[in-house]
Amino acid sequence: MAETEPAAPTRRDRKKQQTRAALMAATLRLVDERGLEHVTVEDISEAADVSPRTFFNYFATKDDALLGGPLPHGPSMHDRLLAVPADVPLVPAILQAMSADIAEIQSERDLWVTRLRVIKSNPSLLPLLVARGECAEEETVVAVAARTGLSTDDLFPQLAATLAGAAFRTAMMRWATTGDNLYDLVRETFEVLEKGLAPTHEEVMR
Repeated sequence: MAETEPAAPTRRDRKKQQTRAALMAATLRLVDERGLEHVTVEDISEAADVSPRTFFNYFATKDDALLGGPLPHGPSMHDRLLAVPADVPLVPAILQAMSADIAEIQSERDLWVTRLRVIKSNPSLLPLLVARGECAEEETVVAVAARTGLSTDDLFPQLAATLAGAAFRTAMMRWATTGDNLYDLVRETFEVLEKGLAPTHEEVMR
């Protein structure tokens, strides 16, 4: 049976996405300029040309607006990883499953570079960032377990998810300070991961 194509977003959906994006962009810009403690929800709402009530329709706090939300809108990590052909090794399969996330982040480079700079300058955001990372990692654990036929309580899915997350974060930090393509950087970190963290000949010679 053919899979049902996802419904195209309606005009109302697009308007909501635009409002949400405007609130995130305004929050990041103001916090980057003034500092986290010197920006209020009212400031953000005014900059985005909406009411504070509208802000709270999208985000519970300004910290939530700074960090954004799940990426992308579509199939879960579980479904994307299972959709990769079974003969593809696990690490390249995870990279393929993450490709939509990577492409969306790459397309919003300026926003993400600002976000990373704001996070670095405001350590108080780290607990929320860690909590979100744990949720994403748990989703990857479930996906890896399903692909390998293991339990989510087994060591392998947990370790694979942790290492994949660390490799992705390493690529993100390098991307923020270079002009390189994010997908290329993630692929490079995943290749190192797939080789069992063995240094390349070029790295040994440095």
